[in-house]
Amino acid sequence: MTNEVTWLSQEGYDALAQELAERSGPRRTEITKRIEAAREEGDLKENGGYHAAKEEQGKNEARIRVLKHMLENAQVGTPDAHDDEVAHGRVVTVRFVDLGDEETFLLASREEAVHATIEVYSPTSPLGQAVLGKRVGESTTYALANGKSIAVEIVTVALYER
Repeated sequence: MTNEVTWLSQEGYDALAQELAERSGPRRTEITKRIEAAREEGDLKENGGYHAAKEEQGKNEARIRVLKHMLENAQVGTPDAHDDEVAHGRVVTVRFVDLGDEETFLLASREEAVHATIEVYSPTSPLGQAVLGKRVGESTTYALANGKSIAVEIVTVALYER
């Protein structure tokens, strides 16, 4: 895992911390009890309950590692930026130059999408990477999945308010 900072709102940070507590405590205990009960049934080779519980345990432990890493490297709030500059935690309206269409979205991590009231794009997505650091009135291009490029112009940038 990289040491890249994950910007989170206080609400997003608290939700991840709560998920970590649930997965590290009650859920871990419940999975362990299911594994122990399945072991008592005997032959583990053909014990579907045992294998399902072991798989769930592996997924749970992996998520715990991800959550710990994310919370250790999280910054609560938004990075310093000019009022008209696209940054994490900002609501951005872009105009697709060739199409004339506009789209408004929150530039934030996927962890924030759960709490957002508008569409969320990650700063690591192609569009997010293209607009990050740009200012109102600037244009940029980014590559689509089909290999073509599309131009966008930054129309507005605002703080996100729930």
